[in-house]
Amino acid sequence: MSFEQASLLVLLLAMLIFFSLDRIRIEIVSIAGLLAGYALGLYPADQIFTGFASPVVITVIEILLIVQVLARAKLFDSLATRFAAAKPSRFKVISGTSSLAGFISIFMNNIGAFAITLPVALGLGTALAIPRRQIVMPLSFAALLGGMVSLIGTPANLLVSDGLAKATGTGFRFFDFAYVGLPVAIAGILLIAFRVQRLFPEPDEAPATISSIARRIVVERRVPDASPLIGVRLSECSARFGIKPHALIRADNFVFGPLDQSVIEAGDVLLAEGGDTTFAGLSAAQTLLADAHPDGNQADFARVESVVMPESTLVGSRIRSLEVFHSRGVAVTALSMRAPRIEGRFLDLQLSIGDILTLEGSRTAIAEALDESECLPLAQTVPVEPVVLSWRPFALFAGGVAASAAGLHPDIAFACVVLALALLNLLNIRQAMADLNWPIIIMLAAMIPIGQAMATTGAAETIAGWLSLVVPIADPFSGIALILFLAMALTPFVNNATVAIVLTPIALEFAKAGQHAPDAYLIAVAAGASLDFLTPFGHHNNTLAMGIGGYRFGDFLRAGWPLTVACYGLALFFLALFWL
Repeated sequence: MSFEQASLLVLLLAMLIFFSLDRIRIEIVSIAGLLAGYALGLYPADQIFTGFASPVVITVIEILLIVQVLARAKLFDSLATRFAAAKPSRFKVISGTSSLAGFISIFMNNIGAFAITLPVALGLGTALAIPRRQIVMPLSFAALLGGMVSLIGTPANLLVSDGLAKATGTGFRFFDFAYVGLPVAIAGILLIAFRVQRLFPEPDEAPATISSIARRIVVERRVPDASPLIGVRLSECSARFGIKPHALIRADNFVFGPLDQSVIEAGDVLLAEGGDTTFAGLSAAQTLLADAHPDGNQADFARVESVVMPESTLVGSRIRSLEVFHSRGVAVTALSMRAPRIEGRFLDLQLSIGDILTLEGSRTAIAEALDESECLPLAQTVPVEPVVLSWRPFALFAGGVAASAAGLHPDIAFACVVLALALLNLLNIRQAMADLNWPIIIMLAAMIPIGQAMATTGAAETIAGWLSLVVPIADPFSGIALILFLAMALTPFVNNATVAIVLTPIALEFAKAGQHAPDAYLIAVAAGASLDFLTPFGHHNNTLAMGIGGYRFGDFLRAGWPLTVACYGLALFFLALFWL
């Protein structure tokens, strides 16, 4: 193994570790890895930023621009109203909303499909008394499954098609992925919709009308006079009141000392963690009180839950620095967070993807702030942007899909759609570009030269040689089974685009070593990269679902492993049926 090959593998391993840890922003890890690859001599200076001009990246940007227009159309909200009026069964609601997410994901990125469908699904859940935990996870999984069906369903599909085009001169057609992806998606959606009611039944103590579970939140609350907490030691709070104290503040100073020696007094402020319903009960009983909002009696006062999206400008910020809210008189009153460590005061807490904020203030001000910060409200607010009720955006997008399916390059087809939307004043390109999910785009563009180095340095050929010692390369079925398994094993820990970038050159070399057509191997890479059901951090959809649905890490394992096994077997069967 040469120095370039060894250094590339070490670099990739380090980047995959940093991606999976989710401690450093993905765009920073990607740019650092890109520059490190140049420093190691893996590619020349004139190839460092070629990824930003890649048709794959350009197509992703165009799809994200179009999604912004389609998301404002609210077409599916009216369909949901009619669906709810029919009083369908719980299975029909779960499978129906999940199928909608999967269908939308065929034509746009997974996060966009999840974000568009989520408010619709939550609204149906509230209207029909369906627990949130039975809705959100199937929605996330369905968006991932739907992305398997088409060329533009997920960046991983575009990447493997680009790899095939460079190797053979012709990439995959628009619906070539559907031979495997469509039956796997249908079976997967039905399976998770059937199982989720048994995995997450309604708690025995909760009434049937509750549509969401108690979510654990962190709050800062004041101890009023005559509160039952007065005289209680911090060590007793969990057993007696169902809350976990993190800090006791008295006269704006921390009270230090062992929990069994710290006694609560009237007027103290308690930073604590517990169920949202628990804090609601403590407030009603005058045990712990939140500071009253100055606009609490105004007609448009609202309390809104909002989730921090991957593209949000709030990621990494502390609550005290959120001027987008403070300047509009919007207060952050509670936080449901992923971070296990809670230090300092409430305003010192740092936000990450999937955290849920509880906001109080003017409904219009909240809507403006959420729009500016790229957060997704989990309840309806006054829309800031005009709702597009025209059919024209959908017709134009359908035309772009048809042109791409007919053979026109996707980047050209959807560039025409973007231009048409702009000419019809349905898309403000300057504003829409500012609202794009740039971390994902930067990560994708930065990883492309590193993936190309897998082929140019011979690292892919070396790895393919190692894999040939594991399976007989003369048998293509064994080869695609291994490639599919490797993609499926990596994707729960890193994003699917990275999996496709890393494994595409390896799959091409593996097919070359066995003297087989590479199509089946690359379809296996794309399919395996979308089978991401085991962890909440492999794909941002699952990260968001974890916070919104109040799931634990183990919930993804319980729900995901049967789905992963079933989808692996089905994908392998249809790969052999249609591509071998």
